[in-house]
Amino acid sequence: MSNDAPLSGTPLTISAAGYTADIATVGATLRTFRHEGRDLVVPFDADEVRPAFRGAVLAPWPNRVVDGEYTFGGVDHELALTEPARHHALHGLVAWTDFRVEAQEPDRVALTTTVQAQAGYPYRVEVLVEYRLDTTGLHTTITGTNSGADDAPWGTGPHPYVVAGTGTVDDWTLTLPAAEVLEVTPDRLVPTDLVPVHDEFDLRTPTRIGDRFIDHAFTGFDRDADGTATITLTAADGRGVRVAFGPECPWVQVHTADHVVPEYHRAGLAVEPMTCAPDAFNDGVDRGLVVLAPGASHAAAWTISAI
Repeated sequence: MSNDAPLSGTPLTISAAGYTADIATVGATLRTFRHEGRDLVVPFDADEVRPAFRGAVLAPWPNRVVDGEYTFGGVDHELALTEPARHHALHGLVAWTDFRVEAQEPDRVALTTTVQAQAGYPYRVEVLVEYRLDTTGLHTTITGTNSGADDAPWGTGPHPYVVAGTGTVDDWTLTLPAAEVLEVTPDRLVPTDLVPVHDEFDLRTPTRIGDRFIDHAFTGFDRDADGTATITLTAADGRGVRVAFGPECPWVQVHTADHVVPEYHRAGLAVEPMTCAPDAFNDGVDRGLVVLAPGASHAAAWTISAI
């Protein structure tokens, strides 16, 4: 990246079928996404430090590693605490990495980086991120390939804040076809119990969000014959946005974007398909942790589209 590049990295634009997306190379970030001029994610300016992980790629883990500590292969590891207020390692290691542009076409870009072996994560993993537009929306695929000599723990996901229309999260209607929710402690969001959805977390039928607070992971999705789960967010006029993902993402984190900065507060709904649950580095394969053998790859994909 040159010294005169915008703060968010080299700008890349793709378009097709009425859709336009702006990608920033820092964090392989989805900076804007629009359909016929209508925002489908909360945007930010190119020459701006990305706020609140908007649109960032999360790898080699999404969400949190509690206390930044985990054991893998019988070895204890300690990660840097990047969420110091809650004492966690948050959202992986590539969110502030400047990715290389591998390919660029009018409707597609591919970006790559390497997670180098380091203190806390002594594994080398190649990360490939592809964004592609067509008539059905924006398709994102993240592939992790273990280029090291040892098994590596792996997880990934995106961090878009989707937008249904005018107003705020409070005004929109959410349909989240998940049967289970991962309960967390109220102060540090440490995962506790996986329970059936209940009360404010039962969003299997269209539900106005209102003033409810959500910052939880959901699983047990109602999927179609192809294994696809679809979350929808709509405004009063019936327009909105959908996020669809396959069985390689058995979890999704949903967050109402409650924030101390007024212009960020509940401006969009974070919908984050994930290959694993929060703190899966400690909870293991039962919560979706992928173990990449040397030379092995794992791909996960999702689609955002207009309603």
